[in-house]
Amino acid sequence: MLSVLRDRTYRRLFAAQAVALTGTGLATVALSLLAYDIAGNDAGRVLGTALAIKMVAYVLVAPALGAFAARLPRRTLLVGADLTRAAVALCLPLVDQVWQVYVLIFLLQSASAAFTPVFQAAIPDVLPEERDYTRALSLSRLAYDLESLFSPALAGLLLTLVTYDRLFTGTVLGFLASAALVVSVTLPKPAAAPAAGSARTKATAGARLFLRLPPLRALLALNLAVACASALVTVNSVVYVKGVFGLSAGSLSLALGCYGAGSMAVALLLPRVLDRVPDRRVMLGGALLLTVAFAGTGAVAAGRDGSWRWPALLAAWAVFGAACSMVLTPTGRLIRRSAPPADRTAAFAAQFSLSHGCWLLTYPLAGWLGATAGLGWAVAALGALAAGAGLTAVRLWPASAQPAARDRHPAVDHERRGLAPGHPHHRVTGPIDARPGA
Repeated sequence: MLSVLRDRTYRRLFAAQAVALTGTGLATVALSLLAYDIAGNDAGRVLGTALAIKMVAYVLVAPALGAFAARLPRRTLLVGADLTRAAVALCLPLVDQVWQVYVLIFLLQSASAAFTPVFQAAIPDVLPEERDYTRALSLSRLAYDLESLFSPALAGLLLTLVTYDRLFTGTVLGFLASAALVVSVTLPKPAAAPAAGSARTKATAGARLFLRLPPLRALLALNLAVACASALVTVNSVVYVKGVFGLSAGSLSLALGCYGAGSMAVALLLPRVLDRVPDRRVMLGGALLLTVAFAGTGAVAAGRDGSWRWPALLAAWAVFGAACSMVLTPTGRLIRRSAPPADRTAAFAAQFSLSHGCWLLTYPLAGWLGATAGLGWAVAALGALAAGAGLTAVRLWPASAQPAARDRHPAVDHERRGLAPGHPHHRVTGPIDARPGA
Protein backbone atom coordinates (compact mmCIF):
# COMPACT_ATOMS: atom_id res chain seq x y z
CA MET A 1 0.00 0.00 0.00
CA LEU A 2 2.90 2.37 0.73
CA SER A 3 4.16 1.96 -2.84
CA VAL A 4 2.04 4.94 -3.95
CA LEU A 5 4.23 7.19 -1.81
CA ARG A 6 6.98 6.74 -4.40
CA ASP A 7 5.08 9.27 -6.51
CA ARG A 8 6.59 12.61 -5.47
CA THR A 9 3.45 14.67 -6.05
CA TYR A 10 1.17 12.32 -4.16
CA ARG A 11 3.72 11.89 -1.36
CA ARG A 12 3.73 15.63 -0.73
CA LEU A 13 -0.03 15.93 -1.00
CA PHE A 14 -0.45 13.11 1.51
CA ALA A 15 2.01 14.85 3.84
CA ALA A 16 -0.02 18.05 3.45
CA GLN A 17 -3.18 16.18 4.42
CA ALA A 18 -1.48 14.59 7.43
CA VAL A 19 -0.08 17.83 8.89
CA ALA A 20 -3.36 19.68 8.29
CA LEU A 21 -5.27 16.92 10.08
CA THR A 22 -2.86 17.10 13.02
CA GLY A 23 -3.35 20.84 13.24
CA THR A 24 -7.13 20.40 13.12
CA GLY A 25 -6.96 17.84 15.93
CA LEU A 26 -4.99 20.25 18.13
CA ALA A 27 -7.55 22.97 17.40
CA THR A 28 -10.40 20.67 18.49
CA VAL A 29 -8.86 20.20 21.93
CA ALA A 30 -7.93 23.87 22.26
CA LEU A 31 -11.39 25.01 21.18
CA SER A 32 -13.01 22.91 23.91
CA LEU A 33 -10.84 24.56 26.54
CA LEU A 34 -11.42 28.02 25.03
CA ALA A 35 -15.18 27.47 25.16
CA TYR A 36 -14.95 26.55 28.85
CA ASP A 37 -12.90 29.68 29.56
CA ILE A 38 -15.52 31.87 27.88
CA ALA A 39 -18.76 30.11 28.83
CA GLY A 40 -17.89 27.98 31.89
CA ASN A 41 -20.41 25.20 32.46
CA ASP A 42 -22.27 26.37 29.36
CA ALA A 43 -19.34 25.27 27.21
CA GLY A 44 -21.27 22.24 25.94
CA ARG A 45 -23.89 24.47 24.38
CA VAL A 46 -21.18 26.59 22.75
CA LEU A 47 -19.43 23.55 21.31
CA GLY A 48 -22.71 22.03 20.15
CA THR A 49 -23.59 25.25 18.32
CA ALA A 50 -20.08 25.40 16.85
CA LEU A 51 -20.49 21.84 15.57
CA ALA A 52 -23.83 22.75 13.98
CA ILE A 53 -22.21 25.80 12.34
CA LYS A 54 -19.46 23.55 11.01
CA MET A 55 -21.99 21.22 9.39
CA VAL A 56 -24.02 24.10 7.95
CA ALA A 57 -20.85 25.56 6.41
CA TYR A 58 -20.02 22.18 4.88
CA VAL A 59 -23.53 21.67 3.51
CA LEU A 60 -23.95 25.15 2.03
CA VAL A 61 -20.46 26.26 1.05
CA ALA A 62 -19.06 23.15 -0.64
CA PRO A 63 -21.57 23.00 -3.54
CA ALA A 64 -21.34 26.77 -4.13
CA LEU A 65 -17.56 26.70 -4.32
CA GLY A 66 -17.60 23.46 -6.30
CA ALA A 67 -19.48 25.29 -9.05
CA PHE A 68 -16.50 27.55 -9.70
CA ALA A 69 -13.56 25.54 -8.38
CA ALA A 70 -12.92 23.87 -11.74
CA ARG A 71 -12.30 27.32 -13.29
CA LEU A 72 -9.61 28.28 -10.75
CA PRO A 73 -6.04 26.97 -10.55
CA ARG A 74 -6.13 24.05 -8.13
CA ARG A 75 -2.93 24.94 -6.37
CA THR A 76 -4.00 28.56 -5.86
CA LEU A 77 -7.33 27.50 -4.39
CA LEU A 78 -5.79 24.91 -2.05
CA VAL A 79 -3.08 27.26 -0.81
CA GLY A 80 -5.62 30.07 -0.36
CA ALA A 81 -7.83 27.80 1.73
CA ASP A 82 -4.87 26.74 3.89
CA LEU A 83 -3.77 30.34 4.45
CA THR A 84 -7.34 31.31 5.36
CA ARG A 85 -7.50 28.49 7.90
CA ALA A 86 -4.13 29.52 9.33
CA ALA A 87 -5.28 33.15 9.69
CA VAL A 88 -8.47 32.08 11.47
CA ALA A 89 -6.56 29.79 13.84
CA LEU A 90 -4.23 32.70 14.61
CA CYS A 91 -7.23 34.79 15.67
CA LEU A 92 -8.95 32.17 17.86
CA PRO A 93 -6.79 32.69 20.99
CA LEU A 94 -7.68 36.40 20.92
CA VAL A 95 -11.47 36.05 21.18
CA ASP A 96 -13.38 36.76 24.37
CA GLN A 97 -16.99 36.58 23.16
CA VAL A 98 -19.04 33.57 22.13
CA TRP A 99 -20.26 35.20 18.91
CA GLN A 100 -16.65 35.71 17.84
CA VAL A 101 -16.06 31.97 18.19
CA TYR A 102 -19.06 31.27 15.97
CA VAL A 103 -17.92 33.68 13.24
CA LEU A 104 -14.38 32.29 13.19
CA ILE A 105 -15.59 28.70 13.16
CA PHE A 106 -17.79 29.46 10.16
CA LEU A 107 -14.84 31.01 8.30
CA LEU A 108 -12.54 28.12 9.24
CA GLN A 109 -14.98 25.44 8.14
CA SER A 110 -15.91 27.33 4.97
CA ALA A 111 -12.23 27.25 4.01
CA SER A 112 -12.17 23.51 4.76
CA ALA A 113 -15.28 23.08 2.60
CA ALA A 114 -13.33 24.71 -0.23
CA PHE A 115 -10.14 22.72 0.35
CA THR A 116 -11.36 19.15 0.82
CA PRO A 117 -13.40 18.49 -2.36
CA VAL A 118 -10.76 20.09 -4.59
CA PHE A 119 -8.03 18.07 -2.87
CA GLN A 120 -10.05 14.86 -3.26
CA ALA A 121 -10.77 15.57 -6.94
CA ALA A 122 -7.06 16.16 -7.66
CA ILE A 123 -5.86 12.77 -6.39
CA PRO A 124 -7.41 10.69 -9.23
CA ASP A 125 -5.55 12.90 -11.72
CA VAL A 126 -2.28 12.57 -9.81
CA LEU A 127 -2.72 8.76 -9.60
CA PRO A 128 -4.65 7.81 -12.78
CA GLU A 129 -4.15 4.04 -12.32
CA GLU A 130 -7.05 2.66 -10.30
CA ARG A 131 -4.83 0.28 -8.33
CA ASP A 132 -2.71 3.20 -7.10
CA TYR A 133 -5.76 5.35 -6.42
CA THR A 134 -7.33 2.59 -4.31
CA ARG A 135 -4.22 2.44 -2.14
CA ALA A 136 -4.26 6.21 -1.80
CA LEU A 137 -7.85 6.04 -0.54
CA SER A 138 -6.84 3.49 2.09
CA LEU A 139 -3.94 5.69 3.17
CA SER A 140 -6.31 8.63 3.48
CA ARG A 141 -8.67 6.58 5.64
CA LEU A 142 -5.74 5.57 7.84
CA ALA A 143 -4.68 9.20 8.16
CA TYR A 144 -8.11 10.19 9.47
CA ASP A 145 -8.18 7.31 11.94
CA LEU A 146 -4.64 7.91 13.18
CA GLU A 147 -5.39 11.62 13.60
CA SER A 148 -8.32 10.80 15.89
CA LEU A 149 -5.95 8.79 18.08
CA PHE A 150 -2.72 10.77 17.74
CA SER A 151 -3.89 14.39 17.99
CA PRO A 152 -5.53 14.11 21.45
CA ALA A 153 -2.44 12.33 22.77
CA LEU A 154 -0.17 15.02 21.29
CA ALA A 155 -2.39 17.75 22.72
CA GLY A 156 -2.24 16.12 26.15
CA LEU A 157 1.56 16.01 25.98
CA LEU A 158 1.83 19.63 24.89
CA LEU A 159 -0.55 20.78 27.63
CA THR A 160 1.95 19.54 30.21
CA LEU A 161 4.42 22.07 28.77
CA VAL A 162 2.33 25.03 27.53
CA THR A 163 -1.07 26.63 28.04
CA TYR A 164 -3.93 25.56 25.78
CA ASP A 165 -3.85 28.74 23.67
CA ARG A 166 -0.44 27.63 22.39
CA LEU A 167 -2.12 24.65 20.76
CA PHE A 168 -3.57 27.04 18.20
CA THR A 169 0.04 27.81 17.22
CA GLY A 170 0.39 24.15 16.27
CA THR A 171 -2.77 24.48 14.20
CA VAL A 172 -1.37 27.51 12.37
CA LEU A 173 1.90 25.70 11.70
CA GLY A 174 0.01 22.67 10.39
CA PHE A 175 -1.95 24.71 7.85
CA LEU A 176 1.15 26.68 6.81
CA ALA A 177 3.08 23.44 6.31
CA SER A 178 0.20 22.08 4.24
CA ALA A 179 0.25 25.21 2.06
CA ALA A 180 4.03 24.93 1.58
CA LEU A 181 3.75 21.28 0.53
CA VAL A 182 1.01 22.07 -1.98
CA VAL A 183 3.09 24.92 -3.42
CA SER A 184 6.02 22.52 -3.89
CA VAL A 185 4.18 20.36 -6.46
CA THR A 186 2.65 20.86 -9.88
CA LEU A 187 -0.93 19.62 -10.01
CA PRO A 188 -2.56 18.29 -13.19
CA LYS A 189 -5.05 20.68 -14.71
CA PRO A 190 -8.67 19.58 -14.27
CA ALA A 191 -10.80 18.84 -17.31
CA ALA A 192 -12.54 21.92 -18.63
CA ALA A 193 -15.95 22.42 -17.09
CA PRO A 194 -18.92 23.39 -19.29
CA ALA A 195 -19.10 27.17 -19.63
CA ALA A 196 -22.85 27.39 -20.11
CA GLY A 197 -25.37 27.49 -17.32
CA SER A 198 -26.38 29.76 -14.47
CA ALA A 199 -24.62 29.88 -11.12
CA ARG A 200 -27.45 27.85 -9.62
CA THR A 201 -27.12 25.21 -12.33
CA LYS A 202 -23.40 24.93 -11.72
CA ALA A 203 -23.84 24.78 -7.94
CA THR A 204 -26.31 21.91 -8.22
CA ALA A 205 -24.45 20.00 -10.95
CA GLY A 206 -22.93 17.54 -8.51
CA ALA A 207 -26.21 16.90 -6.69
CA ARG A 208 -28.01 16.30 -9.99
CA LEU A 209 -25.31 13.84 -10.96
CA PHE A 210 -25.96 11.95 -7.69
CA LEU A 211 -29.67 11.82 -8.44
CA ARG A 212 -29.16 10.62 -12.01
CA LEU A 213 -26.75 7.68 -11.59
CA PRO A 214 -27.82 4.54 -9.67
CA PRO A 215 -24.49 3.98 -7.83
CA LEU A 216 -24.42 7.60 -6.64
CA ARG A 217 -28.08 7.49 -5.62
CA ALA A 218 -27.19 4.46 -3.51
CA LEU A 219 -24.24 6.40 -2.08
CA LEU A 220 -26.71 8.95 -0.69
CA ALA A 221 -28.38 6.19 1.31
CA LEU A 222 -25.01 4.74 2.35
CA ASN A 223 -23.97 8.17 3.67
CA LEU A 224 -27.03 8.16 5.91
CA ALA A 225 -26.26 4.67 7.24
CA VAL A 226 -22.69 5.66 8.10
CA ALA A 227 -23.87 8.90 9.71
CA CYS A 228 -26.19 6.94 12.01
CA ALA A 229 -23.30 4.78 13.22
CA SER A 230 -20.74 7.55 13.62
CA ALA A 231 -23.27 9.75 15.44
CA LEU A 232 -23.99 7.02 17.98
CA VAL A 233 -20.28 6.46 18.62
CA THR A 234 -19.30 10.14 18.69
CA VAL A 235 -22.18 11.46 20.76
CA ASN A 236 -22.96 8.61 23.15
CA SER A 237 -19.62 6.92 23.82
CA VAL A 238 -19.04 9.14 26.83
CA VAL A 239 -22.57 8.38 28.11
CA TYR A 240 -21.92 4.64 27.96
CA VAL A 241 -18.49 4.90 29.57
CA LYS A 242 -19.34 7.33 32.38
CA GLY A 243 -23.10 6.97 32.82
CA VAL A 244 -23.75 3.27 32.15
CA PHE A 245 -20.51 1.63 33.26
CA GLY A 246 -19.12 4.29 35.62
CA LEU A 247 -15.63 3.98 34.15
CA SER A 248 -12.76 6.47 33.89
CA ALA A 249 -11.90 8.86 31.07
CA GLY A 250 -9.22 6.40 29.97
CA SER A 251 -11.97 3.91 29.16
CA LEU A 252 -13.49 6.46 26.80
CA SER A 253 -10.19 6.53 24.92
CA LEU A 254 -10.28 2.73 24.80
CA ALA A 255 -13.79 2.69 23.34
CA LEU A 256 -12.97 5.27 20.67
CA GLY A 257 -9.71 3.42 20.03
CA CYS A 258 -11.66 0.23 19.28
CA TYR A 259 -13.72 2.13 16.72
CA GLY A 260 -10.55 3.50 15.13
CA ALA A 261 -8.85 0.09 15.22
CA GLY A 262 -11.75 -1.54 13.36
CA SER A 263 -11.64 1.19 10.72
CA MET A 264 -7.86 0.98 10.29
CA ALA A 265 -7.88 -2.83 10.02
CA VAL A 266 -10.33 -2.68 7.13
CA ALA A 267 -8.47 0.19 5.46
CA LEU A 268 -5.30 -1.92 5.49
CA LEU A 269 -7.06 -4.94 4.00
CA LEU A 270 -9.25 -3.26 1.39
CA PRO A 271 -6.68 -2.55 -1.35
CA ARG A 272 -6.19 -6.28 -1.95
CA VAL A 273 -9.87 -7.05 -1.46
CA LEU A 274 -10.95 -4.41 -3.98
CA ASP A 275 -8.60 -5.90 -6.56
CA ARG A 276 -10.88 -8.96 -6.55
CA VAL A 277 -14.28 -7.90 -5.18
CA PRO A 278 -16.55 -5.23 -6.75
CA ASP A 279 -17.06 -1.97 -4.88
CA ARG A 280 -20.79 -2.64 -4.73
CA ARG A 281 -20.40 -5.85 -2.76
CA VAL A 282 -17.95 -4.29 -0.29
CA MET A 283 -19.91 -1.09 0.30
CA LEU A 284 -23.34 -2.71 0.59
CA GLY A 285 -21.84 -5.40 2.81
CA GLY A 286 -20.49 -2.70 5.09
CA ALA A 287 -23.90 -1.02 5.32
CA LEU A 288 -25.59 -4.30 6.23
CA LEU A 289 -22.84 -5.09 8.75
CA LEU A 290 -23.83 -1.90 10.56
CA THR A 291 -27.11 -3.60 11.54
CA VAL A 292 -25.10 -6.31 13.32
CA ALA A 293 -23.26 -3.65 15.31
CA PHE A 294 -26.51 -1.88 16.17
CA ALA A 295 -28.02 -5.18 17.31
CA GLY A 296 -25.04 -5.81 19.59
CA THR A 297 -25.23 -2.29 21.00
CA GLY A 298 -28.96 -2.74 21.57
CA ALA A 299 -28.25 -5.88 23.60
CA VAL A 300 -25.76 -3.92 25.71
CA ALA A 301 -28.28 -1.12 26.26
CA ALA A 302 -31.04 -3.59 27.19
CA GLY A 303 -28.87 -5.61 29.56
CA ARG A 304 -28.94 -4.88 33.26
CA ASP A 305 -26.01 -6.76 34.70
CA GLY A 306 -23.16 -8.93 33.52
CA SER A 307 -19.45 -8.62 32.94
CA TRP A 308 -20.04 -9.31 29.23
CA ARG A 309 -21.55 -5.89 28.51
CA TRP A 310 -18.38 -3.81 28.46
CA PRO A 311 -16.41 -6.20 26.18
CA ALA A 312 -19.52 -6.48 23.98
CA LEU A 313 -19.67 -2.69 23.62
CA LEU A 314 -15.98 -2.56 22.65
CA ALA A 315 -16.59 -5.30 20.06
CA ALA A 316 -19.61 -3.44 18.70
CA TRP A 317 -17.57 -0.24 18.39
CA ALA A 318 -14.86 -2.15 16.47
CA VAL A 319 -17.51 -3.55 14.11
CA PHE A 320 -18.93 -0.04 13.63
CA GLY A 321 -15.47 1.19 12.65
CA ALA A 322 -14.89 -1.70 10.26
CA ALA A 323 -18.31 -1.35 8.61
CA CYS A 324 -17.97 2.43 8.18
CA SER A 325 -14.54 1.95 6.59
CA MET A 326 -15.99 -0.62 4.16
CA VAL A 327 -18.42 2.05 2.96
CA LEU A 328 -16.22 5.14 3.10
CA THR A 329 -12.90 3.90 1.71
CA PRO A 330 -14.14 2.93 -1.80
CA THR A 331 -16.31 6.06 -2.11
CA GLY A 332 -13.66 7.97 -4.05
CA ARG A 333 -13.35 5.10 -6.55
CA LEU A 334 -17.09 5.11 -7.07
CA ILE A 335 -17.22 8.86 -7.72
CA ARG A 336 -14.16 8.70 -9.98
CA ARG A 337 -15.75 6.00 -12.12
CA SER A 338 -19.19 7.54 -12.25
CA ALA A 339 -18.44 11.22 -12.85
CA PRO A 340 -16.86 12.51 -16.07
CA PRO A 341 -13.60 14.43 -15.48
CA ALA A 342 -15.22 17.82 -16.10
CA ASP A 343 -17.76 17.14 -13.31
CA ARG A 344 -15.39 15.46 -10.88
CA THR A 345 -14.82 18.45 -8.58
CA ALA A 346 -18.56 19.16 -8.47
CA ALA A 347 -19.23 15.48 -7.67
CA PHE A 348 -16.74 15.43 -4.80
CA ALA A 349 -18.19 18.71 -3.52
CA ALA A 350 -21.68 17.20 -3.62
CA GLN A 351 -20.50 14.12 -1.73
CA PHE A 352 -18.83 16.34 0.88
CA SER A 353 -21.96 18.44 1.31
CA LEU A 354 -24.56 15.66 1.23
CA SER A 355 -22.66 13.36 3.61
CA HIS A 356 -22.30 16.15 6.16
CA GLY A 357 -25.98 16.93 5.73
CA CYS A 358 -26.64 13.41 6.99
CA TRP A 359 -24.49 14.07 10.06
CA LEU A 360 -26.34 17.32 10.63
CA LEU A 361 -29.45 15.14 11.01
CA THR A 362 -28.03 12.24 13.01
CA TYR A 363 -25.86 14.09 15.54
CA PRO A 364 -28.81 15.93 17.17
CA LEU A 365 -30.95 12.79 16.86
CA ALA A 366 -28.39 10.70 18.74
CA GLY A 367 -27.96 13.32 21.46
CA TRP A 368 -31.60 14.27 21.89
CA LEU A 369 -32.99 10.73 21.94
CA GLY A 370 -30.22 9.48 24.21
CA ALA A 371 -30.82 12.29 26.71
CA THR A 372 -34.62 12.29 26.74
CA ALA A 373 -35.75 8.76 25.91
CA GLY A 374 -32.70 6.73 26.92
CA LEU A 375 -29.83 5.03 25.12
CA GLY A 376 -31.95 2.04 24.13
CA TRP A 377 -34.33 4.22 22.11
CA ALA A 378 -31.43 6.09 20.52
CA VAL A 379 -29.88 2.80 19.40
CA ALA A 380 -33.24 1.50 18.13
CA ALA A 381 -34.03 4.66 16.15
CA LEU A 382 -30.59 5.05 14.63
CA GLY A 383 -30.34 1.33 13.94
CA ALA A 384 -33.71 1.27 12.17
CA LEU A 385 -32.72 4.33 10.12
CA ALA A 386 -29.37 2.74 9.19
CA ALA A 387 -31.02 -0.58 8.25
CA GLY A 388 -33.58 1.21 6.10
CA ALA A 389 -30.83 3.22 4.41
CA GLY A 390 -28.81 0.05 3.75
CA LEU A 391 -31.77 -1.77 2.21
CA THR A 392 -32.59 1.30 0.12
CA ALA A 393 -29.01 1.33 -1.18
CA VAL A 394 -29.31 -2.33 -2.18
CA ARG A 395 -32.47 -1.56 -4.12
CA LEU A 396 -31.08 1.61 -5.75
CA TRP A 397 -27.84 -0.04 -6.85
CA PRO A 398 -28.53 -3.17 -8.91
CA ALA A 399 -25.57 -5.32 -9.86
CA SER A 400 -26.05 -4.32 -13.51
CA ALA A 401 -25.23 -0.70 -12.58
CA GLN A 402 -21.83 -1.51 -11.04
CA PRO A 403 -19.37 0.95 -12.70
CA ALA A 404 -16.65 -0.81 -14.63
CA ALA A 405 -13.04 -0.48 -13.53
CA ARG A 406 -11.15 1.75 -15.92
CA ASP A 407 -7.91 -0.13 -15.57
CA ARG A 408 -9.65 -3.25 -16.85
CA HIS A 409 -11.14 -1.37 -19.80
CA PRO A 410 -8.37 0.97 -20.98
CA ALA A 411 -9.77 1.16 -24.49
CA VAL A 412 -12.88 2.93 -23.28
CA ASP A 413 -11.41 5.02 -20.47
CA HIS A 414 -13.45 8.19 -20.59
CA GLU A 415 -10.33 10.24 -20.05
CA ARG A 416 -9.06 8.94 -23.46
CA ARG A 417 -5.38 9.22 -22.56
CA GLY A 418 -3.03 8.56 -25.45
CA LEU A 419 -5.68 8.28 -28.18
CA ALA A 420 -5.02 10.02 -31.47
CA PRO A 421 -7.36 12.81 -32.61
CA GLY A 422 -10.32 11.39 -34.48
CA HIS A 423 -10.19 8.05 -32.66
CA PRO A 424 -13.74 6.60 -32.42
CA HIS A 425 -13.65 6.59 -28.63
CA HIS A 426 -13.35 10.37 -28.62
CA ARG A 427 -16.92 10.46 -29.94
CA VAL A 428 -18.40 8.62 -26.95
CA THR A 429 -20.55 11.04 -25.00
CA GLY A 430 -20.59 11.01 -21.22
CA PRO A 431 -18.69 8.74 -18.88
CA ILE A 432 -18.65 5.26 -20.42
CA ASP A 433 -18.80 3.55 -17.06
CA ALA A 434 -21.73 5.64 -15.81
CA ARG A 435 -24.18 4.06 -18.23
CA PRO A 436 -26.54 1.38 -16.88
CA GLY A 437 -25.05 -2.04 -17.21
CA ALA A 438 -21.50 -0.79 -17.80
